[in-house]
Amino acid sequence: MIRVVAATVAVGLASAGSGAGCARAAKPTAQQIVAKNVAARGGLDAWRKVATMVWIGRIESAHAPVPSMPFTLEQKRPNRTRLQIDALGERSLRVFDGVRGWKAPPGRGRPEVQPYSPQELKFAQAGHGIDGPLIDFAAKGSAVTLAGLDEVGGRKAWHLNVHPAMGGEEDVWLDADTWLELRYDRMADGPAGAQRRVSATYGDYRAVEGLQIPFLIETGGGPGTTPDRMQIERVVLNAPLDDWDFENPAAPRPRHRDRPQASAPKASAAAPGAGRVPR
Repeated sequence: MIRVVAATVAVGLASAGSGAGCARAAKPTAQQIVAKNVAARGGLDAWRKVATMVWIGRIESAHAPVPSMPFTLEQKRPNRTRLQIDALGERSLRVFDGVRGWKAPPGRGRPEVQPYSPQELKFAQAGHGIDGPLIDFAAKGSAVTLAGLDEVGGRKAWHLNVHPAMGGEEDVWLDADTWLELRYDRMADGPAGAQRRVSATYGDYRAVEGLQIPFLIETGGGPGTTPDRMQIERVVLNAPLDDWDFENPAAPRPRHRDRPQASAPKASAAAPGAGRVPR
């Protein structure tokens, strides 16, 4: 179950935004489409000011032991992540420091921490962090080309091919009216080595301190199946996250380096403050 949920989260890290504009006139170039997307999401300067981002919400999956599981996902530049999921009084944890990753399966007390598998490590290292695949793509060594105009969920969408510096190819579909991400696909290695396509769709966009972020991310699904859903309830920007939070959970923590503790502030889910993250 945790492996399925981890795929939901990992693919869902291509954060998105909203905006306006009509794409039905002359056919735009890939660069023009990306520029529209960046502006719709809140602008390049605003995104560059985000050093950390925290999502708090719940995950719904048919593969889970309970229908709804609370989660907290912490992200820090350039590509650090910490995911905690709670279910039936037990906690699972996945931590990635940008190079190495560790996972602790559900359990009470202090469960055994294991390193990421080679497939999990490759998938995490190819992640785009807070920005997603389009923000600052050229500075990151990626290339973007226009594949054409498709339809996603009944909406016209520009289909972009993203060619990351690390190799491979990813696909992004942007709403032709709002310029927002509707869908994001990338390839992942399965346990046996065979590659499989992992796809995420985005919705329920809300403004968070001037940025547009999808509060609903769905992965999987298909004929006769229910997709896994990540419903974000609160987003915190620039929370004070220590680099140690993204190290091996089993390693001894330096003295006087406790994780920040605070009760949840009374802020709306769409426009939270940038206070400490509740535990």
